[in-house]
This record gives sequence, C-alpha cells and structure tokens, in this order.
Amino acid sequence: MRFFHIADVHLGMQPDKGCPWSEDRSREIWESFKKVIQQAGRENASLFLIAGDLFHRQPLTRELKEVNALFASISKVQIVLIAGNHDYIKGELPSRRIAWAPNVHWLEEEKLAYVDFPELKTRVWGFSYYSREISSPLYDEIKVPKDSPMPWNILLAHGGDEKHIPMSADTFRRSGFDYIALGHIHKPQILEENYLAYPGSLEPLDKNETGHHGFIKGECSKDGTRIAFVPYSVREYKRFKLQVTERTTQVALENGIERILEEHGRHHIYTIFLEGIRGKHTEFLPESLKRLGNLVSLEDHTHRAYSISQLLEEYEGSVLEEYIRSFDIEHLTEEEEKILRLGIEALLESGEELL
Repeated sequence: MRFFHIADVHLGMQPDKGCPWSEDRSREIWESFKKVIQQAGRENASLFLIAGDLFHRQPLTRELKEVNALFASISKVQIVLIAGNHDYIKGELPSRRIAWAPNVHWLEEEKLAYVDFPELKTRVWGFSYYSREISSPLYDEIKVPKDSPMPWNILLAHGGDEKHIPMSADTFRRSGFDYIALGHIHKPQILEENYLAYPGSLEPLDKNETGHHGFIKGECSKDGTRIAFVPYSVREYKRFKLQVTERTTQVALENGIERILEEHGRHHIYTIFLEGIRGKHTEFLPESLKRLGNLVSLEDHTHRAYSISQLLEEYEGSVLEEYIRSFDIEHLTEEEEKILRLGIEALLESGEELL
C-alpha cells in the first residue's frame, strides 16, 4: 500500500507580499500542488494524505471546485484530508458545499473518526479543526483499538505547539498506528524513522522556511512501513553572510551579492546578512542592492570603524563623551561592549548636535 503525504500547502496564500515575485509565488503554490497530485497518479499511489491547512484560510467555493477537479483526475487514488488551524471548518461542511469526486474523503468531524479502505487493508483516522487554536493535547490518549479490522492504521494529525494541540514523539509511541501523518510544522521532520513525520510545507512560505521543501512518500507492507522525504519545491529561501571591511564599497557589495545569486540560482529567494566593520563614512544603499535579484531581506549587522580614544578626543565635552565614560572601558563584558557600540552608533547617526 503506497501513499503520498503532504500538509500545509496554504493554497490562496501570497508569500512575500509586495515583492516583485509575490504573485508568481502564489501561482507556484498551486502549480506544485497540481504536479504532486499528477505524480501520485503516475506512480499509482494507493492513498494521498493531506494533514491539514491545504488552504491558507477557509476556502472559497471556486477553490474547492478547482481542488476537486484535480482530485478527480487521479480517480484510482484515494484521497483523505482534514482541516487544520488555517482552513478550520466554519459554517457549512466542505463535504456539503460541492459534489466531491468519489475518491475524496473528508475527516471533517470535530472528534476522532475514520474511513476504511478494505481493498487496501487500511483504516485512516483523524479529526478536523473547528477553531484557529486548540490548546488541549487531544492526541495524548488516541490509540488504535485492539479490535480494528484493518491490518494497517494511519492517523492524520495537525498540531505540535502550545496553541495547536501540543504533542511530541512520545505522544504516539504506544498508540499502535503504522504511520502518523503530521501537519502544522512547516519544516520537514522525520521524528521517528518510518513512523512519524512532518512533510513540511510543499512550497516554502516565508524567509524563515529555508532548505528543501516537498512531501513524504511511503509504503506499508508485511515488512512494516517505509517512508522517505522527497524535495519538490520550485524555489528555496536561502541565507548568506557577507563580510564587510573598512575598504568595502557599495560596488564591491553589489559584486559580492551578484556572485551569490549566480552561484546558487537566481530563481531562489535570499536573505543577506552584512557583518563586520564598515568605513567611518561608508553608507550602503539597501534598495539598490535589493534590485539585484530576489532579495527578500538585507540585514545590516555591521558597525562603524572608530577608535574610542579618537571619539573621546573629537567629542570632548559632548553627550557622546559622557555616554562613553559611563562605562568601565577597560573591563567591558561582551554584553556591555555591544550596548556601548549600539549607543555610540545611535548617537553618531542621530543627526543631532553632540557638542
């Protein structure tokens, strides 16, 4: 019995709103979802599991119809899904809003329910969210009944933090399930080998979701369950540090960023961290740097080159001198040195008369 497991697709979301590539990302989420559906059909998967947050918010009827058409296109694959905290059920049930294809099965009850597939010797369990937050550890007591008629039992579970059904690997250790298909955490994680996994979001959705994204592919057999993560996303968010010196100019910085984009792929989306010491009179132009490519964030962690003794001499009798002398310069802790530096830079850049 072969299965695909996805979660946190967030159809309808527009990542990096306001950035030039934002609308492309919204379309790419739909495209990736469409392609993984098609791949499940090509590979003759038995089950296609969706562990919540297929939609970024409660879906529109037209979105449900589009998704249903995709599901219907792989009619031999049984599709089972639950609602998560983003697309939680409110008002009319999804199963009643449109005529779903025969291979689509919503576990839309608020309490644990299941759907049986005798031809696959499999029972799939789960329940849906009816609110944005659930702080109770509802999975703690869930176990496969001893009289379950199916050899293979799979649980769809959405959560994993204090506001969304707290859980851990220990929660399910003696639950008796052959596989637990998790959702909610956007980073791919196999918590227990071949048994308990988050596929993560199919496409990365913000700059903090670095690394590979995709889905879980698995198989249940007489030898047990086997799973593997499959990288699948169109793009990745990447982070790089650029070291700055007193001699670094705007042009040199632009050249450094260009090299990163060329080497690692211009289609990816980047956060660049500037670190080190910049020249005393050097100012970088972040907006010019962002025009080089898909830079979602440029974080300047540099500090100016200066000498404490020179500052004390140059700004004698000033607020700046008074601020510096409030510290024991010879015996600064690491934290105090950071505070001193930030204060000096704030005063120097305030534009106010210091003398």
